[in-house]
Amino acid sequence: MSLSHLQIGLRYLLGAFFIFAGSLHFARSEPFVAIVPPYLPYPLALVLISGFFEILGGVGVLIPRTRRLAGYGLIALLAAVFPANVHMAVHAIQLPGLHVPDSLLWYRLPLQLVLIAWVWWCACTHDGTSPGKKNEMTN
Repeated sequence: MSLSHLQIGLRYLLGAFFIFAGSLHFARSEPFVAIVPPYLPYPLALVLISGFFEILGGVGVLIPRTRRLAGYGLIALLAAVFPANVHMAVHAIQLPGLHVPDSLLWYRLPLQLVLIAWVWWCACTHDGTSPGKKNEMTN
């Protein structure tokens, strides 16, 4: 499998991941609302807005014309929701019906960087190496 094929496959997985995750914000809002830091107003609205933009970004990375903009948007979104992940770890917030060891809540934090790198590589670069270098396979 070439690098281009790997990048394309991971791009489809990325799009599906964000579409699924964003859909969960609507289908099961409560767990997401529970991790919104208390200093932020309107937690349900924030959850629904972030879910909408996750879905939009997930679809956007699958469309060549919007891929790069969607990638930048998803990176901004991942940075914007990071305080909720920190709040969850600091306060050991457990999701209803699911017990996660506190250590995993902390290990989740660097995972944001992995997600950002995944978005960058699949949506903001042409061939996985640099934003300016085009590949013949831009699918």
